[in-house]
Amino acid sequence: MTMQTTPIAAKELAARDRARFPNESADYRRARNALLAEEIELRRHIERVSELRRRLPPGGEVTKTYRFESENGPVTLADLFGDKNTLIIYSYMFGPQRERPCPMCTSLMAGWEGKVPDIEQRVALAMVARSPVERLLAAKKARGWTQLKVYSDSDGAFTRDYVSAEDEDVPGYTVFTRRDGTIRHFWSAEISGEMADPGQDPRGAPDPDPLWTLLDTTPEGRGADWYPKLEYSSGG
Repeated sequence: MTMQTTPIAAKELAARDRARFPNESADYRRARNALLAEEIELRRHIERVSELRRRLPPGGEVTKTYRFESENGPVTLADLFGDKNTLIIYSYMFGPQRERPCPMCTSLMAGWEGKVPDIEQRVALAMVARSPVERLLAAKKARGWTQLKVYSDSDGAFTRDYVSAEDEDVPGYTVFTRRDGTIRHFWSAEISGEMADPGQDPRGAPDPDPLWTLLDTTPEGRGADWYPKLEYSSGG
């Protein structure tokens, strides 16, 4: 049997769509199928970008011993891997100068909380911030989180090397690998505010917070002036 190696045109795949909904117009169906072709192309582009990421040459070796404070005492970067070969660190905005954690970071972390058991089947996951670990644990308890692991970068060495050289209170997403006993930097999110398109808030692609993925499927979209909060009044 000959395997199909050339992708079928997205428009041709979209034409195979058999979905129809009550009382939809012909105009709606034509526009929806055109959008479907674009969605297929987006899926393909996401996969192409992921493949390019997987093919990156080896990143810089981690030669420093980065130390963190955990709920159970001091740990090193190597400890955060556990029994996994890959480690994701999300650096969230909750520095000592903040009274409360960043609402945007909190929204993202809330979306991950319930997925920790699934994520940890494949890789290790750690949440890191610059505040003392007692503050991080208190905020975690206040949110009702039980699965995300939080760590304090108390001396800021990790943050300055992999998040902000100026030790700013900004978010970061960093992936490390451990192969044959050697820890290397694999990939970090590098899309910054200077790279934002006109009229858009700065954001990476794809956006790691499922909140925005859901809102992007609605007619209201993300909106231009709405952001998640730590809590909401009864009126919204």
